[in-house]
Amino acid sequence: MTKKTKLELTWPGKEDHPKLEPRILIENPDKSTHAAARRSDADIFDNKLIKGDNLLALKALEADYAGKVKCIFIDPPYNTGSAFTHYDDGLEHSLWLSLMRDRLEIIKRLLTDDGTLWITIDDNEAHYLKVLCDEVFGRGNFINQVSLKMKLTSGASGGGEDRKLKKNIEYALVYCKNADTNGGFKKFNDLYDEEDLFELIEQMRGEGKSWKYTRVIHNFGSREFVSEIRDGSGEPIKIYRHYDVEMESISSLMKRESLTERECYIKYFDKIFRDTNAQSSIRTRVMEEVSGNGDFFSIEYIPRSGKSKGKITTLYYKGANCDLIAWLSDVAVKKQGRVVKLEKVGTFWEGFPLNNLTKEGGVQFPNGKKPEALLLKILQLSSNEGDLVLDSFAGSGTTGAVAHKMGRRWIMVEIGDHADTHIVPRLQRVIDGSDQGGISKAVDWKGGGGFRYFTLAPSLLAQDKYGNWVIAPDYNPAMLAEAMCKHMGFSYAPSAKDYWCHGASTETDFIYVTTQSLTHEACAKISQDVGPDRSLLICCKAYSAEAEAFENLTLVKIPTAILQKCEWGRDDYSLNIAKLPLMENDGAPPADALPLFGGESGDE
Repeated sequence: MTKKTKLELTWPGKEDHPKLEPRILIENPDKSTHAAARRSDADIFDNKLIKGDNLLALKALEADYAGKVKCIFIDPPYNTGSAFTHYDDGLEHSLWLSLMRDRLEIIKRLLTDDGTLWITIDDNEAHYLKVLCDEVFGRGNFINQVSLKMKLTSGASGGGEDRKLKKNIEYALVYCKNADTNGGFKKFNDLYDEEDLFELIEQMRGEGKSWKYTRVIHNFGSREFVSEIRDGSGEPIKIYRHYDVEMESISSLMKRESLTERECYIKYFDKIFRDTNAQSSIRTRVMEEVSGNGDFFSIEYIPRSGKSKGKITTLYYKGANCDLIAWLSDVAVKKQGRVVKLEKVGTFWEGFPLNNLTKEGGVQFPNGKKPEALLLKILQLSSNEGDLVLDSFAGSGTTGAVAHKMGRRWIMVEIGDHADTHIVPRLQRVIDGSDQGGISKAVDWKGGGGFRYFTLAPSLLAQDKYGNWVIAPDYNPAMLAEAMCKHMGFSYAPSAKDYWCHGASTETDFIYVTTQSLTHEACAKISQDVGPDRSLLICCKAYSAEAEAFENLTLVKIPTAILQKCEWGRDDYSLNIAKLPLMENDGAPPADALPLFGGESGDE
């Protein structure tokens, strides 16, 4: 029998998966920030900024947030090669892929069933990353690749070497967690790009193309009922014939009323139309019903889908072919004395404010910074107010700043000093309302809400002077109880009433953590307090053999019960360049170690 194989990306070290310790988070109240007063009930205060290695932070979040994050945006290191000048190229790619794979696997578990992941990347690793994401998420869960114009085309800012074309495009790979189930991803929120209507008309004329919305209906005249037909679902469609319909061209109106083209479009905006022979089953049914019996008709029906779903809707048809009347107001809007054409968002995005981007948010960040307008667009498409957003490569904190202004809950992770020097002061200005740059005016941001600042707790176990693994001295009883809940699969929820309850896995299954050595008598008391209808896992330093006699109790020893569960004492899973083996050449390694994967974003 032929052995089945699968299409996959392979690299040295792919089989190696880190055994991550699920750390607890420690809040630093001095760096947590909240507004002086609540502006509304919609203000959100429980956002999280985590300083620490982002792989450990993702693992720390997994127990409480698996299946709860609606949108994840990450801007990982682009692996441009500038940090790897003196190292073997194959090793570089292998390390980058392993580090991305480890993070993507947890990210997938954090997403809601209908949640989406957005990853910005350039062409150095975009294609490897696409294949890797196909493997982690499933190829059927790939949604789009969006091209982002992120650099100006003129001048040195275009980048690139002489032998290559200048780079001004980056990419966003978009995946969902699940596209197949009833609760999975169905569609993005409707979002439209805007273009000045008159600039578009001039552009089309310059290209020799015809602008179709050039007539006005002044009056629909009188109508009479013709007949009632059925749509494909058996729902009724009423057909009416119209007499004495008054129509006029834009050019005629301009002459008759001495209007400019712009003035005419603005004045008659709601009455401007074009006719189209767009194919639909309803149009076909109408044509068959009214053939040769008039030249202007309307129908009334209730659509079963689309933007008018469930509402009585009127459509108009003209001419022998029953061309559908399409209104300018369906594809454009009047806005502040202008008319702008609406185009549903596609896969090429441009128009971001790139000049002075480094100063956006009040923090200097010269390379790799993403504009708030980009995150606005992503979150408009893929989330709603109150949804949870995550960025584990926070950089200067753009994702959190935008999510906060848009009324989303957010979590950000950053390993570097940027967490303190850039993100905290930036978010403080967002909260007090003094940040009026970026998207603030577009969303009418005035301030409010808050966030909590966390660091990762140290490793739960440490080796004593004899090389034995023991509980780290930094852990107090409450920290130990919370950590053991994570390790043993329980939700940490200490009871104020029951001393023996530090958490639960179900309504009747609980956990108790103590550093005591438990005797038979002590266990008998606990067993009686727990009762016969509940079960309790006890994590303790030691216990007597007789203590195992109680049916509602299960006893394990600390640290023996968790010793083999994970890797202890490792605080950094970032790519530390100084630790890589050198190629055999005369080049000298970089002077400083660069942690590329702990949380810093983009090609910074």
